[in-house]
Amino acid sequence: MQSLYDVPAPAKLNLFLHIIGRRPDGYHLLQSVFTLIDWADTLHFEVRPDGQISREDLTSTLPADDLIIQAARALQRATQCPMGAHMGIAKSIPAQAGMGGGSSDAASTLLALNRLWRLNLSLESLQAIGLRLGADVPFFLGGRNAWVEGIGERMTPVEVPAAQFLVVKPETGLNTAMIFSDPNLKRDSEPAIISGFAAHALGNVFSYGRNDLQAVAQKLCPGVTQALEWLTLQGLTGRMTGSGSAVFAPVHADRVNDDWAGLQRPASISQVKACAGLDSHPLLGWANSEGRILV
Repeated sequence: MQSLYDVPAPAKLNLFLHIIGRRPDGYHLLQSVFTLIDWADTLHFEVRPDGQISREDLTSTLPADDLIIQAARALQRATQCPMGAHMGIAKSIPAQAGMGGGSSDAASTLLALNRLWRLNLSLESLQAIGLRLGADVPFFLGGRNAWVEGIGERMTPVEVPAAQFLVVKPETGLNTAMIFSDPNLKRDSEPAIISGFAAHALGNVFSYGRNDLQAVAQKLCPGVTQALEWLTLQGLTGRMTGSGSAVFAPVHADRVNDDWAGLQRPASISQVKACAGLDSHPLLGWANSEGRILV
């Protein structure tokens, strides 16, 4: 195998996000449910026999040393693989949106190159590499909607009802570090339990909890508030995903065919997209627990 084309890297939404504490090293302890959606980037991979790692931006221009490059180099270092790769990326997921686009790209890169280079690393090994790249990367490697704890490394698969979402991205993005360093950030939410979330699913799972980052994000980025207000005008109840700036709302079945993108909206909103929730990652099974364990 010398190439892999049209490799998907889907986005995620945080159905809720609670901050329940902070570690001595400054990392925040969170609880959240991550759910995959069908808004995705697309990646292409070709083997380079010279060991070099290169990238071609097919849509928007990315930073020179983005997570795709970092993931490829990290996998190469961890395995001493002599092969390289040329990678093409067609970005669709907006940056600084709280949708995990960069982390998802990194995860799909690890999965694709693990196959292309015939490394046969296990999922656990790839997740160990991925965690060093970013806290969200192991989730995308795991491939299942999940209850997420710790700094993002502890995951338990959960069932999320089939749903359609309207995702709204303000023109302005948000820097995650700025939000987490804000002195007004709520860091003392009461710990939740999975059974509480599951019991809530009998009613409306999408109204469970809140996003503790949202208040700070709205202070830093007025576009978040304007996007939430626009959703309210459409009769929808919105919430920010991750550290923002994107917000989302579940859409009732009788409105999934509405022309959301054609509705008038303020200039502060750059994108409106109807998305479907995914039961699992399209690359689920590309690595498994039977592979060689990296220590």
